[in-house]
Amino acid sequence: MNQEEAQKAITTLSTELAEHNYNYYVLAKPTISDFDFDMKLKELEKLEAEFPEVADPNSPTQRVGSDISKDFEQVEHKHSMLSLSNAYSEGEIKDFDTRVKKIIETDCDYVCELKFDGTSISLTYENGELIRAVTRGDGVRGDDVTTNVRTIKSIPLKLRGNDYPDSFEMRGEIVMPFKVFDELNAELEKAGEQLLANPRNTAAGTLKMKNSKVVASRKLDAYLYYILGKDLPEDGHFENLQKACEWGFKISDAMQICKNLDEVFAYIRKWDVERHKLPVATDGIVIKVNSKNLQENLGFTAKSPRWAIAYKFKAENVATVLKSVSYQVGRTGAVTPVANLEPVQIAGTMVKRASLHNADIINNLDLHIGDTVFVEKGGEIIPKITGADSTKRHPMFQSVEFIKTCPECKTPLVRKEGESAHYCPNEDGCPPQIKGKMEHFVSRKGMDIDGLGQETIELLYNENLAKNITDLYHLKKEQLANLERMGEKSAQRILDGLEATKQVPFERVLFSLGIRFVGETVAKILVKKLHAIEKIQTATLEELIEIDEIGEKIAESVVEWFSNEKHLQLIDILKEQGLQFKIDEKQLEGQTDKLNGLNIIISGTFETHSRDELKKMIEKNGGKNVGSISKKTNYLLAGKNIGPSKLEKANKLKIPIISEEEFLKLLN
Repeated sequence: MNQEEAQKAITTLSTELAEHNYNYYVLAKPTISDFDFDMKLKELEKLEAEFPEVADPNSPTQRVGSDISKDFEQVEHKHSMLSLSNAYSEGEIKDFDTRVKKIIETDCDYVCELKFDGTSISLTYENGELIRAVTRGDGVRGDDVTTNVRTIKSIPLKLRGNDYPDSFEMRGEIVMPFKVFDELNAELEKAGEQLLANPRNTAAGTLKMKNSKVVASRKLDAYLYYILGKDLPEDGHFENLQKACEWGFKISDAMQICKNLDEVFAYIRKWDVERHKLPVATDGIVIKVNSKNLQENLGFTAKSPRWAIAYKFKAENVATVLKSVSYQVGRTGAVTPVANLEPVQIAGTMVKRASLHNADIINNLDLHIGDTVFVEKGGEIIPKITGADSTKRHPMFQSVEFIKTCPECKTPLVRKEGESAHYCPNEDGCPPQIKGKMEHFVSRKGMDIDGLGQETIELLYNENLAKNITDLYHLKKEQLANLERMGEKSAQRILDGLEATKQVPFERVLFSLGIRFVGETVAKILVKKLHAIEKIQTATLEELIEIDEIGEKIAESVVEWFSNEKHLQLIDILKEQGLQFKIDEKQLEGQTDKLNGLNIIISGTFETHSRDELKKMIEKNGGKNVGSISKKTNYLLAGKNIGPSKLEKANKLKIPIISEEEFLKLLN
């Protein structure tokens, strides 16, 4: 056989095997026996080995994975991967429907889908071929796991047909079927190894393995549920997914269009029962506005889309025995009681511990050691005790009393007025608080220092190499290399990571300091408004409260943190190390006060800019985006298809209505 003949044979076999893969893994309707498939695959492998120059990187033979180990590259998402707001009752779904109708001022179709319990993935296709697969990560950036995803046979490497967009993103969930999970655990049990907790965690862990050959052996599956990009074939989300199915994507056939809430509730009730027959784990129903134009009109909050909500199934509740209560100290000093239980299976997971949250919860539950207690998974994720069976309580069972001193440093605990938690005030001398602050500092959303995880921080602390954040910057390569399970390469990676923190933007540095109530969003607000650490450091309580979205509790925490001399010394040392404590000049470019103090609401669709672009322009020029019209609204920025009631309300309150063109003139 010459090269031309080999090329033809390879193409024919590849096309045929890809079709069989689609029939088996997507349609679940195989048209060939496993043996015949394997024989054809071996034939293709042989041809590709003989003629490597004509082999296709998207060949069906490439799904077996490789033994080569790679670190994962981090990739920024083109569109943020936000989480969904949750609902736990029909009343909350009605509230969601009311919010949607209030903004779009019309009826709409909803699409109901099963919420698969796995790990989120973003797939990018160009010219019909998979070019990148990225995990959700922190929503802004994730790990490039393309090599591992290519081993999942229900994910197409090449698309079918030719009517797909040139470039688009497909999102979905990577899952591990119950059958595969059970087989895997059976093998581990036979080998005397520790069993895996549940299919969701196993799928997530498998996807992050560095050996794609092992990933391939784990037989992961995928369901795709959302498509993003320009030039999509339809306005309807449901209709676009039907087209995606034709292109080779595995789309759940349980998806359904609902014309009203009655149909939505009927769908929920049906699948609350039927889900137990599914081959993979689900933990709820996702309800989405079908029209893409209406989705754009509804937009997003800081954390989730306004056009979708996740209804979570009621948690499974089981009985077990409370053996003891232990106490954990977090990085903020908060002391959390933890119930130690007789192991019990809940929603596919072996549960041995459950959070009791605080002293009030313990008192309200009237818990005694030895009680038969009822445990459920809140949202089917976090186990919690919901009650105790007092009829089974022995008279000698001892009641649970909340501790008076810190379990780690023996400092008397305090409880601030109006708060439910007890705190250890010894923040500079309590080991879990010190280690927790270091772990928070090096975390992915913070400084993101590669190689410095919880175990390494624990090791550095125990070896007296790092007793606080600033000690990390004095570590030497030989100190790290001599640690257990370390070595020169790992040591250098940590040092490189520490050096890279000098390029981390100010808002992440501020978040990394671990100031109570200053999360990612609050850190961004403070940095955007005050620009430099000195201004935050000297801001008064009143000045902080005047900043939008900064309440009294946050302001008090910031003022209190910066009043501590040790914290000011920490900042001085980090400044000396070269960390960023003022906003980057590039971020200030184009910022003005032209819209300072103005509340602007956006409604409708626009020609020159998207709604998100217009919102960014408002913020960049000192204005504030608002979600509803009130007397405090200064302008209604109106596009096409704006609702009549919104116009009527604006006119009634005499709020100026401006077009996109007028808005741009306002800025210029």
